Amino acid sequence: MHLIAVGLNYRTAPVEIRERFALAEGDTVKALQTLKRTTGILEGVIVATCNRTEIYAVVDRQHLCGHYVRAFMEQWFRIPRQEFNQHLYMHEDDQAVEHLFRVACGLDSMVLGETQILGQVRDAFLQAQENGATGTIFNRLFKQAVTLAKRAHSETSIGENAVSVSYAAVELGKRIFGRFDDKTVMIVGAGKMSELTARNLHANGAQRVFVAGRTLSRAEELAGKFKGNALTMEEALNRLDEADIVISSTGAEGFVLDRSSVERAMARRKKRPLFLIDIAVPRDIDPASGDIPNVFLYDIDDLEGIVEGNLEKRRKEAAVIESMIAEEREAYREWYATLGVSPLIRALQEKAAAIHESTLESMLRKLPELDERERKVIRKLTKSMLNQMIHDPILRIKELAAEKKGEEAMNLFVQLFAMENEVSRLKEQAGTDRKSRQTSELQEPTGAARELETLLTRLASALQ
Repeated sequence: MHLIAVGLNYRTAPVEIRERFALAEGDTVKALQTLKRTTGILEGVIVATCNRTEIYAVVDRQHLCGHYVRAFMEQWFRIPRQEFNQHLYMHEDDQAVEHLFRVACGLDSMVLGETQILGQVRDAFLQAQENGATGTIFNRLFKQAVTLAKRAHSETSIGENAVSVSYAAVELGKRIFGRFDDKTVMIVGAGKMSELTARNLHANGAQRVFVAGRTLSRAEELAGKFKGNALTMEEALNRLDEADIVISSTGAEGFVLDRSSVERAMARRKKRPLFLIDIAVPRDIDPASGDIPNVFLYDIDDLEGIVEGNLEKRRKEAAVIESMIAEEREAYREWYATLGVSPLIRALQEKAAAIHESTLESMLRKLPELDERERKVIRKLTKSMLNQMIHDPILRIKELAAEKKGEEAMNLFVQLFAMENEVSRLKEQAGTDRKSRQTSELQEPTGAARELETLLTRLASALQ
């Protein structure tokens, strides 16, 4: 039994490819059901966002696992595999675990350290769990990934520094004003960066928005997105004093706001601070305006410098999180390695109990003169002796199972205690359960049945 992660993301596939693998919210359950019925797949989770589509699966055969998942993708998304094979990546076992942990922590995101992906991974897992697509393996792995990501964001400051120009502008505005709920934003020009910056300021509380454009129709279109007011360029200059934050990106050849215009506005503002954000190249706002008292002027270089500095801080925090991921990956590997031990221990205990009962009954038949109290004492004493005898072997097999040759140790354990018949029975049962799951069209297995199947399959694989 093996873990795999197959997918494509913003690094490996352009948007025109990624959008073909978009998964509508209403289709997710059907996709999971199809994935469950795919040959060789025991458990599955689908993580689909605007920047990635990834399929995590527990498979029963390593060499064919990639084929199984590609077949599912080809069938579900109705795209010939030759059109997307070159964009796919696949991680197996430890690498798949590490990849999931990095994704959940935001280390594999376009914006390093972003937190939105954590909620997306959590929701994808919960939906798969609710629809019976996960079992023992993924129930443990995805819960561990979510817990790790929460700890990574709470114990480091990776998400505390703005790493986009628009958010850097918001961060600077908070330093100047503290709050935006009583502030007025004026957008001069209708560039995408100006719109995004205004959108982020509006999301942070700015209520009143003016939009001035070279054409009034374009200004009205953008103003409508913020329930704002459209202005001509002349009107904008006359009402500059009403704005607390001005974002300019016009593409004009000369200054749109010269020093004298800003000085006149500041005279009417009565020393109230004015925050000017010049995102245009060439610049829209006269740099000399920044020398006016209570005027705070930042251009694109200032904002990008803040972004780069914050990115460097995030990279340092990411290195700390990488260490946390390494520890969690090892913890998961140890848990996974010992997963097959429980059935062996249970088989040993049951076999020991059967031997004890059979031997005790034979002895008691030969000693009919013993009263009930004496029989209880003998039963308790002999059972205690047997439990002590198997105690150390049980502890040792738990330790050995977590080492590199854990499967060999478990195989030897079965041979030493002559449990081949019990193991053979479990393997046959596992094969029957798996075949039933793959061929049944009337009833999908319950979550409990899937967990039992996964445990038995793990045991069978370990002893092959």
